[in-house]
Amino acid sequence: MFDLAGLEGWDDLPFFADDLPQLAAQVGDDILPPSALTFAALRKCKPADTRVIILGQDPYHTAGKADGLAFSIPDDFGGRLDSLGNIFKEIQTDTGKTRTKTGLVDWADQGVLLLNTALTVAPGKPKAHSKLGWSALVHQVLARLNDRPRAFILWGGPAQAFAPRLAAHHLIHTSAHPSPLSAHRGFFGSRPFSKVNHWLIEQGQEPINWADP
Repeated sequence: MFDLAGLEGWDDLPFFADDLPQLAAQVGDDILPPSALTFAALRKCKPADTRVIILGQDPYHTAGKADGLAFSIPDDFGGRLDSLGNIFKEIQTDTGKTRTKTGLVDWADQGVLLLNTALTVAPGKPKAHSKLGWSALVHQVLARLNDRPRAFILWGGPAQAFAPRLAAHHLIHTSAHPSPLSAHRGFFGSRPFSKVNHWLIEQGQEPINWADP
């Protein structure tokens, strides 16, 4: 069902052999994003290339909107941006630069792992798969990334629940989720993008271009 090609660096995680078969049976075939894109975030960011991790909740539950990268929306979608629109507002406020491109693959290309705490959702049913076992994969991914300092952006309660297992050498930035339901409760004004870039520069790394490529 799921496309596991191109997951070198992640494919030996126990989740894929121990948990995925049962989880796949539970979620069925009618899922978002489509099964070919479920692991797109891991495919785009190998462990050695990952510098920043943005952890969200679950994928968009509108057909054609989720592309396998957390918060990313295909450039030709044309519908409401919801969380991503608020992310764009914070980029402008925080960095003074503009982001209009909704596909976030250029962030992944710079080493930003865009991961949700649940990798699938049922169409029209937000959080439908949040308790089906995806957390096992997320725990294993984060454990693999504990080996050296990285920057973590944890948006919302489900993402922040993973913070206790993160090593002390990371930068860990937490705030409310950028969803229209919660963005005004601490996401706006949290300045995650400039804080992460300042930390990356201190680590001797190139900052992320959060604006349009």
